Amino acid sequence: MPEEPQEITRWCGTMPMHHHLLETRPGYARARAEIEERTRSRRRPRRETVVTVPVVVHIVWQHEAENLAEEQIHSQIDVLNADFRMRNPDIASVPEPFAGLVADARVEFALADVDPAGEATIGITRTRTETVLFDADDTVKHTASGGVDAWPADRYLNIWVCPLGGGLLGYAQFPGGPMETDGIVVDHRGFGTVGTATAPFDGGRTAVHEIGHWFNLRHIWGDDGEGCSGEDHVADTPNQGGPNRGRPEFPNISCDNAPHGDLFMNFMDYSDDAVSVMFTEGQTERMDACLAGPRSTLLSEPVEPEGPAEPAEPDDVTPAAA
Repeated sequence: MPEEPQEITRWCGTMPMHHHLLETRPGYARARAEIEERTRSRRRPRRETVVTVPVVVHIVWQHEAENLAEEQIHSQIDVLNADFRMRNPDIASVPEPFAGLVADARVEFALADVDPAGEATIGITRTRTETVLFDADDTVKHTASGGVDAWPADRYLNIWVCPLGGGLLGYAQFPGGPMETDGIVVDHRGFGTVGTATAPFDGGRTAVHEIGHWFNLRHIWGDDGEGCSGEDHVADTPNQGGPNRGRPEFPNISCDNAPHGDLFMNFMDYSDDAVSVMFTEGQTERMDACLAGPRSTLLSEPVEPEGPAEPAEPDDVTPAAA
């Protein structure tokens, strides 16, 4: 495990964790396949109602600066509620050829006001640890390994905020994984917009990115390295050759995707926070499917009537995820 703080980069540990679970967790591969099949075959209209996801933020800290002030935590919730509702002012920076893709996910987030025991809470836990830096190995998610146990994942979105090593900004668990580790992890320097939030990741977009994964979104380039054969299973995101970093300029061409190039301003790329500003309609449709399926227990009311999804037409099928 790393022993000294390192420079943070836009590196997400979600896919390594996904592959680790595929190799070690019985039933995970089948659960993922079933979720993707239902997502692929679902043909319901976009949800019109706005839903609210209850959140608990677990602050795991060793040094006082890592024990984040409530102001910093609330600043992150504000970013989530702007970005997932298409209310972030910087959405105006989306280039005109991509403007028609921008979509409102109709999801909001609120710190929990009732804990698992039914007692009043502010939706924040604080745990002092002897661990200097955590890795993408889920140790922060267990009290026994220097972190803190999750609240019931069928009732709360668990967000762990801690010092991470190796340049890691955060990681998430896709739906279908073990309940005791379900949620997202974010380095304290990439969380919120004040306090320890550090440029160029001081816009709160790391948590937006990781919650995108938690809602079953893949990286926009399809996780095939820098090739052009990756698949994020979203029809309206252009194919691109690997992640973008920093602040690309439009158009940024790869994978023969001229004239408009990469959708580098998408939350599921690796661009700096100042550049990451949007989800697409197709991505919000995947979120809908997730909220109607594996994440439905988080909502006080169902997002749609119960019953099987309508069968897909043969020419309207998107390949299932690996």
